[in-house]
Amino acid sequence: MSEPETTRRVLLKLSGEAFGGGALGVNPDVVSSLAREIAEAAKEVEVAIVVGGGNFFRGAELSQRGMDRGRADYMGMLGTVMNALALQDFLEQAGAETRVQSAISMTQVAEPYIPRRAIRHLEKGRVVIFGAGAGLPYFSTDTVAAQRALEIHAVEVLVAKNGVDGVYSADPRVDADAVKLEKLTYNEALQKGLKVVDSTAFSLCMDNGMPMHVFGMEPAGNVAKAIRGERIGTLVATSH
Repeated sequence: MSEPETTRRVLLKLSGEAFGGGALGVNPDVVSSLAREIAEAAKEVEVAIVVGGGNFFRGAELSQRGMDRGRADYMGMLGTVMNALALQDFLEQAGAETRVQSAISMTQVAEPYIPRRAIRHLEKGRVVIFGAGAGLPYFSTDTVAAQRALEIHAVEVLVAKNGVDGVYSADPRVDADAVKLEKLTYNEALQKGLKVVDSTAFSLCMDNGMPMHVFGMEPAGNVAKAIRGERIGTLVATSH
């Protein structure tokens, strides 16, 4: 007897900047079109999402200006919950069933982060949005995306980037000779110091054999393509 086909399960990382469309706060037009893409793809794929909070607050930047790093990071985590709730609303308007899970307890607006419950929601076809980062300071949302992907047994981490369509050999905004890489290993990314994703996130994925697909959010349709498994950016894996 053949094994039943399992549904593809992915973890999508969205930066806070994506929500603001480059500005402060939430841009309803941007989030609405993003939500429609995710809702459409979620009919075929189990989708969990980690959201950043940079459109509201960047903890690392404020700590450079003298604010306590831990406190600044907690403020950033609260920003991610605002994005999670905004995305939840637009996803539901687009016809998707959703749940928000927060790593910081706030029972009126979100469930606590419970991995097995998150998996159960995914199996029932719900989109699960993880807010409040890791609930701990000093962890980037890139690292949280890697950790959550591992814990919910996703097949890969999808990192949607603003203004860049993959991983380049150097910063394309500075170096005219920079070329887009179709595939590279975590070791290569770490050795070259490629800053496209937090190095802790790279290490976590490398140590646990979790592939990462880095792609650009533009043009429209890219997020849905990546969720379905189309290769449109750069695949980062443990080996070639």
